[in-house]
Amino acid sequence: MPAFTAKDVQALRQATGAGMMDSKRALEETGGDMEAARKWLREQGLAGAAKRMDREASQGAVALAADGGAAAIVELRCETDFVAKADDFVSLVDELAALVAAKGEEAVQERTDAIDDLRTKLKENISVGKVVRFTLEEGTELGTYLHTQAGRGVNAVLVELRGGSAALAHDVAVHIAFARPTYLHRQEVPEEDVAAERATVEAIARNEGKPEQALAKIVEGRMNGWFKERVLLEQPYARDEKQTIAQLVEPAEIVRFAQVVVGS
Repeated sequence: MPAFTAKDVQALRQATGAGMMDSKRALEETGGDMEAARKWLREQGLAGAAKRMDREASQGAVALAADGGAAAIVELRCETDFVAKADDFVSLVDELAALVAAKGEEAVQERTDAIDDLRTKLKENISVGKVVRFTLEEGTELGTYLHTQAGRGVNAVLVELRGGSAALAHDVAVHIAFARPTYLHRQEVPEEDVAAERATVEAIARNEGKPEQALAKIVEGRMNGWFKERVLLEQPYARDEKQTIAQLVEPAEIVRFAQVVVGS
């Protein structure tokens, strides 16, 4: 007679998410010891997970959390949209964001075992992606926005604003979610990127047969358009394109922003 029952197999399945045959074998290998069986399953699962670590993890979920004067975004990556929507997966990324907001970016290490268990249970390459934490300066407001899709976050934004309202900070966060700027100020754009784009724009204008005397103005106009795609303060506000973000927030100041989008 085996040292375990069908109820033991079912209990192990519910506790670990392993299949029936794997649960039965784990109990056989460990003489019916439930804790040892859990450890055996985890060890076997981690061995399989190691083989999956080189598989592309372009799906996932992001979560956003605030705790007093701090806020955080955490991305958890996986391979498929199906796993990204799983309750266990979404719950874990929410927990990670709350931990980072409360304790700091290194707090994700506290849940390494939970991430390993999820790899074993869901049989995918699962890993922590981008982690962002803001500690707000005195006198600043926090703006947040989380775009959800199929029950999990896919696009998260943090904005720190000085001299403005929380409502204004939120409006800027919503704009960022959809406009996806890369930089706050034009001066932050790498000089080599600007030089390369300027050379490309000038070559295009020459190939179009634009007159030499008009080249400088044409290039400058096209460069301004290029900056508007990348620089938050120069972007037309999504809800009123007659004003830029700089004009929208004036006289307030955007201190910084962060955006994390699944798969980017």
